Amino acid sequence: MEERKVVSIEDRIPKLKQTRRKKANRRLILYLTILFILIATVVYLQSPLSNVRNISVEGQYHVSEEEIIELAGITTDTNYWKVDEEELKNQIESHKEITFVSVDRSFPNTVKIEVEEAERIGYVQQDGGFYAILEDGSKLDDATSVQGGDAPILVGFNKETYLKEMSKELKDLPASVSHLISEIHWDPKDGNPYQIMLYMNDGFQVEASIRSFSTKMPSYPSIVSQLDEGAEGVIHIDVGAYFEEFPTEESNAAEEEESTDEAEG
Repeated sequence: MEERKVVSIEDRIPKLKQTRRKKANRRLILYLTILFILIATVVYLQSPLSNVRNISVEGQYHVSEEEIIELAGITTDTNYWKVDEEELKNQIESHKEITFVSVDRSFPNTVKIEVEEAERIGYVQQDGGFYAILEDGSKLDDATSVQGGDAPILVGFNKETYLKEMSKELKDLPASVSHLISEIHWDPKDGNPYQIMLYMNDGFQVEASIRSFSTKMPSYPSIVSQLDEGAEGVIHIDVGAYFEEFPTEESNAAEEEESTDEAEG
């Protein structure tokens, strides 16, 4: 019969103690690590290291970057983890010219703000200044000394109803065409309160109607391209489309002569 090997309890005790010591050391290291992480987190949150370092703004044009950041209410003293993206969004959208806001945080300390501004569809001149008209027909409270150059001047629109309709039509008009317009005069006639007269940057005039403006005005470049070089006159697009050339000096003289002959006769 095979003889069994017997290990005494005295031999096993040192090994048990060593195993328990290793477990206790590992547990102590774990607790110390957790404690260190907690302390480091508290110190980080309470120190300038957790503040916002970079604030970027994109999409602005008329509204300044400084004004948007001021509306957001954040600075480099603001704690990164206390930035409420939804609150910032609502604060910035309170600006009359801003229609959309996106706020994103980028670890470790960057806040990115992206905005979309309401389109300026025109300017009205009052009291020596130019007031921008937004796409909804509303007028900004602050005037500029010069017209922005990014939209036509609206003249004579003293009734809000027609101004709002004109604003809607201009918003639907392609930018490539609206940039050709210098001034738009509200020129109501008996039976047609929607009639307008446009003064174009290329010297032509256009008689149109507010109600069909955005659907008929895009054909303007094509109409002009078919006119003789040097021609000057009024392009009518309110009913049909035709060109009425300005009278020349010769034609005026001929008309005067004809009138004289008729009077003598």
